[in-house]
Amino acid sequence: MKQRSLEDIVVVSAPALFVVLWSSGFIASKAGLPFAEPMTYLTLRMALVVLVLGALVLIQRPAWPSTSCILHNVVAGLCVHGLYLGGVFIAIYHGLPAGLSALIVALQPILTSTLANRWLGERVKPHQWVGLALGLVGVWLVVHERTGGGDVALIGWITVFVALLGITFGTLYQKRFAGGVDWRIGLLVQYAAAGVLFVFGALLFETRVVQWTPQFIFALGWSAFVLSLGAIWLFYFMIRRTAAMRVTSLFYLTPPVTALMAWLLFDERLAPLALVGMAICVTGVFLVNWNGRLRRG
Repeated sequence: MKQRSLEDIVVVSAPALFVVLWSSGFIASKAGLPFAEPMTYLTLRMALVVLVLGALVLIQRPAWPSTSCILHNVVAGLCVHGLYLGGVFIAIYHGLPAGLSALIVALQPILTSTLANRWLGERVKPHQWVGLALGLVGVWLVVHERTGGGDVALIGWITVFVALLGITFGTLYQKRFAGGVDWRIGLLVQYAAAGVLFVFGALLFETRVVQWTPQFIFALGWSAFVLSLGAIWLFYFMIRRTAAMRVTSLFYLTPPVTALMAWLLFDERLAPLALVGMAICVTGVFLVNWNGRLRRG
């Protein structure tokens, strides 16, 4: 009974906690990227996470899944962690403003809903389509003053759309194929697969020079332990228990929360129109989840 109550508490609190943790990813990348190139930064991040998860697996010895489950998690890891993280970090590193990156990646709920409607058989109701559209409008209002593309290298534009496709396909793939495995092994395999991708990227295209400043160490630790372990565990926890479209609608709340964090931590200007956009985002997410709270599916 106590275990059931604890699980119910986690289900109810997971969305809000996930949004806060996921939003802090922009802050961590802004703090860490000046001291290391993107693939090098992400290689170190994956290495830390794999070491922690590897130790947990060795100590606790969870049941090892079948080969097919392992391969499914490799694919999910390459998409959700490899393509998404790599794409966003490379885009920002090559001059694409974080606001514009957020706006492009915020297309994910619409894209996920369209594909989930056909691939996973998840019916999207009319009021949920309205909510998805409102969320996209709200995101644009929040970030529109930060979306100046400027002189962005072509690779920045390419990689941010790769990130969008990676997180979208990876979310659906995780929902359909990569569940049903112990989370410790699943995440270990996924992060190891993404880590291999980042290692090759760092070896082929970067100098691999790292400035080990206190700011970089904090950003790296936060990214590895709070985001790659905490936020991603919550993400997969919610995917297992509700429709993929409802989970991805939470990404609409990421730019507003990130803007609030940047205002608090870096004294970045928060325009009145951005506040209106935040309210619209919240309304959109409410409509998507109306009569469909994050429940166990």
